[in-house]
Amino acid sequence: MRAIVPPDRTDDVCEALADCDGATNIVVVRGAALSPSGDLVTGDVARESANEVLDALQDLGVDRDGSIALERIDLSMSRVAERAERRAPGHGDDAVVWDELDRQVTEGAAMTWSFIAFLVLATQLAAIAALIDSPILVVGAMVLGPEFAAVAAICYGIVRLQARHIVTAVRTLVAGFAIAIVVTYVCALVSRWIGVIEMSELPENRPLTAFIYSPDRWSFIVALLAGAAGVLSLTAGKSSTLVGVFISVTTVPAAGNLGVALALKHVSEIEGSLLQLGVNLAGMIIAGTVTLFLQRIVWGIVLRRRAAPISTGRPVPPRVRPPGP
Repeated sequence: MRAIVPPDRTDDVCEALADCDGATNIVVVRGAALSPSGDLVTGDVARESANEVLDALQDLGVDRDGSIALERIDLSMSRVAERAERRAPGHGDDAVVWDELDRQVTEGAAMTWSFIAFLVLATQLAAIAALIDSPILVVGAMVLGPEFAAVAAICYGIVRLQARHIVTAVRTLVAGFAIAIVVTYVCALVSRWIGVIEMSELPENRPLTAFIYSPDRWSFIVALLAGAAGVLSLTAGKSSTLVGVFISVTTVPAAGNLGVALALKHVSEIEGSLLQLGVNLAGMIIAGTVTLFLQRIVWGIVLRRRAAPISTGRPVPPRVRPPGP
């Protein structure tokens, strides 16, 4: 943790960090910061105590009048830090740093040119997969699709009761898929006019990619599993965030198939693709929201268990604070 703290609040910040079981190696450099001006306070914080530290600093207005930054440490060789991590509640892999997740979903759900470009390219790949019945290209389109971040933003907005995240993410998804489908539709029409593709090249029977436009109960089950895995990948301490990026199930493939089906006037596949797209988005949102709710409940239980010895009246040894800076 690195914080630029107004001088009149440095002692309060040090006291808050001393009261946190998961914070240690606190260093204060008076007058070190120039813009904004203030004292530099750094320290090592166990991931499971990050929310506690961030809440304390925000209550002191450090984020408003100074600066707070967190970054991961790849290697820490310190017995003091190890003891702090053991004292912190729960396990770091299970802790959700809500401010970090807020920043991730806010950036991921923004409708940027790169988001549109990735979604259009992924949808184009899916369209080609539909034409040549290629499951490999379907997987490629799923990997390239960037839409899961917006799905995660909707889940986060529901759990945290923040409508701005939901509105932004829904707008990004609707506009992004609309643009991608229209571009794919136009490309398919042009390809048809110049003879690259023909009506017969989108057959009714496609054994390898029929699942794109034929939703069933397994489509919803897979979407639930993917939504839960994607949210866990964004919140877990050691899981790769790339897992969340790679999860799109058949949302992008369904959009690609829809664009081609519209151009080639395959009515049955148009309806099936729309239904598949809706089923997968709904399943991921439901599973992602439930996963975040469960993580919030479980972590609340962990925090209550840590406070249990105090509530039962057992003697608590006095905390020995380090001398002031």
